[in-house]
Amino acid sequence: MSSFSCKNLSNRDKDLHAKDVEIAELKHRLREQTDKSESLEIDLEAKRVKAATDEEAKQKVEESRDIKTSTLNVAQNNYSEAQGIIDTIVSEAEWMLGRGLVLMANSILNASELDAAVAALIDASRAVGHCGGYLECAQHVEEALGHEFDVSHCSVIDQADAALARAEKVYEHLSLPVVDLVAKVLKHDDWCQRLKAILDPPETVELSDEDEPVGGDGDGDGDGYE
Repeated sequence: MSSFSCKNLSNRDKDLHAKDVEIAELKHRLREQTDKSESLEIDLEAKRVKAATDEEAKQKVEESRDIKTSTLNVAQNNYSEAQGIIDTIVSEAEWMLGRGLVLMANSILNASELDAAVAALIDASRAVGHCGGYLECAQHVEEALGHEFDVSHCSVIDQADAALARAEKVYEHLSLPVVDLVAKVLKHDDWCQRLKAILDPPETVELSDEDEPVGGDGDGDGDGYE
């Protein structure tokens, strides 16, 4: 009985030792799994942080690209607008130098008000010249005959100088409607288009009764076939 008990105790000790070894192995594996799990969790957290950082950096890059694109679009639009203004100014200046000034000069020279003022000035000047010539001729007659020549019967002598003075005053203070109109037009931003409409309107072509639309055969059905 004693020998059996010792043997049983020995077997138990072995079993307990084996269990202890197994438990120790399980604890070791558990620590390894725990460490591995913690390492994996740390790696996952690092990856999450890296992904968030990369996404943030990507968003910043996209925002920077959008800002640059928007700025570039604004700059291009401003350039196009400025180029359009420059092209318009150049075109208007070319028209003004090549045609506008000539049209304005012709409009002024052909103004009926100017024609009337110049005609009145010419008539008054001619009358003064005639009177001066008449008086000079009378003086020559006096010198030839040796006595005074009566010029009192010429009633236009005293009136000619006054008429010329009035004609000169009218001419000097002449106001032409076309000049006033051009001055008002030049105050507008679209002055060139307004001047063209006034001084250089597009030519209109009037169709005569003999002109017919293309394809018309006069049969009234409009199909162009007989």
